[in-house]
Amino acid sequence: MFVVGGESLIDLVPVSSAPNAERLALPGGSPYNCAIALSKLGNETGFLCPISTDKYGDVLLGPLADAGVRVLLTERVEAPTTKAIVSFNEKMQASYVFERGADHAFSEAGLLAALPSAVTLYQIGGFSPILAEDAAIWMKVVEAARERGAVISFDINVRDKLVDDEAGYRHRLDGFLDAAHLIKLSEEDHAWLSPGSSIEDFAAALLDRPHCELVVVTLGEHGSRAFSRSAQAAAGIYAPPVFGDTVGAGDSLMAGILTRLHEIGALRAGGMAGLDANALAETLKFGAVVAGLNCAHKGCNPPSRAEVEAILVAH
Repeated sequence: MFVVGGESLIDLVPVSSAPNAERLALPGGSPYNCAIALSKLGNETGFLCPISTDKYGDVLLGPLADAGVRVLLTERVEAPTTKAIVSFNEKMQASYVFERGADHAFSEAGLLAALPSAVTLYQIGGFSPILAEDAAIWMKVVEAARERGAVISFDINVRDKLVDDEAGYRHRLDGFLDAAHLIKLSEEDHAWLSPGSSIEDFAAALLDRPHCELVVVTLGEHGSRAFSRSAQAAAGIYAPPVFGDTVGAGDSLMAGILTRLHEIGALRAGGMAGLDANALAETLKFGAVVAGLNCAHKGCNPPSRAEVEAILVAH
């Protein structure tokens, strides 16, 4: 089973660019989105995050059930659902302000008990390093997943508006980066984490960490790049005929990359380090189609495997 651990939340998305525009309440959160995308692409997937008993918790559970994602923490919590207030720039790229709640209403014992006995992949949630007490618990989950056979992936997703202790956050982030076999980040993450360095140098530094074998960097409208210990490659975006917004695009791309790596037998410790340029490019292309199809909608709505295959055959 693929297991994604971390935050779920409600995105409060403006219906227009007008000041004080009405907002839609859409289910989201990077790990939540990725879990749904993975399952819709045909992977057995579990989601490890507390779900609130409030009305927004019901909203979150619906798409998980529709996609066939197994909710690993079955007992719901009283804490209110975490919310993200979304805004868009002129390129319709999203930014967020957060009100946290149920996403960190967990215990170490509860998370470890809910983790399946056999785990193919464990993905670390981007909120995991933000608070010291949460990070310590999530690191125990990462260690347990690795002991159960998991490859560890990490979509960094820096949320600087939630960081009130930058030095502590960076220290905790280092721990998760050291644990990961596959690390994904955006160009915005790179600019915040290592201003002034090149993407190539930053990727090389990540690959020098104890377990890292593959680094993927997303570049918005300019596509994505991948770096293994053997090669590097780049791919453009897939632009859908009708564009909605970019919410969940990176999460969908990550799900596509993980799916492709699994299918070519590379999603295992030692399996990604030797990927050549052709394999990296094909993996990025698959992820780009998944992300592009998601962008045909308002809010995160990852495609089915059949939808992805239809585009790949046509292109």
